[in-house]
Amino acid sequence: MDKRAQRQRQKLINAIIYFAQNTAQCGKIKLFKLLYLMDFQHFQETGKTITGLEYQAWKFGPVPVKVMEEWESPDPDLSNAIHIEVEPVYDYDRQSVKVNEGVGFDDSEFTPRQLRIMQSLSEQYRDTFSPKMIDVTHAQNGAWDKVWQRGEGAFKPIPYELAIPEGDPHRDDLLEIHAEQMMRTAALQSLQA
Repeated sequence: MDKRAQRQRQKLINAIIYFAQNTAQCGKIKLFKLLYLMDFQHFQETGKTITGLEYQAWKFGPVPVKVMEEWESPDPDLSNAIHIEVEPVYDYDRQSVKVNEGVGFDDSEFTPRQLRIMQSLSEQYRDTFSPKMIDVTHAQNGAWDKVWQRGEGAFKPIPYELAIPEGDPHRDDLLEIHAEQMMRTAALQSLQA
């Protein structure tokens, strides 16, 4: 794993810690929505993601594929930071994210903008249950909706480019930043192969 991918992994783990510590009822669905909102807002502002995760359009919203694949059996770095507790809630069991004893949020890898986005999202959705967040992540003509298309786009990736409105005066510049970042990532991956 290259240094950039390692930094993104550390940011992902610390973002999970941050949201688990700073929001109530932080279960799997709420966490997935917070990560999506964080990454897509940062991309809209900078042309770059925070975690580098790929999100797919699933029926109940955007899903960070790598985190979903790891959910039942997390890699050691993630399981050293958090664990999942099943909590009965009305007619289902919430898989709540809990930070392990002695683990704290490390902000050293984050920019001030990234910290602001995480803080803003945690304040906005602190006491919100995941079903109420559906309106946000499923917004008509939003990124998820453009891919989902009444189920025709099920399990397809949600391109980050959809986070930037067509009329945004900085759209071309942000997409150029993204293209350069993707070329740099591909070059680094080819060197490791």
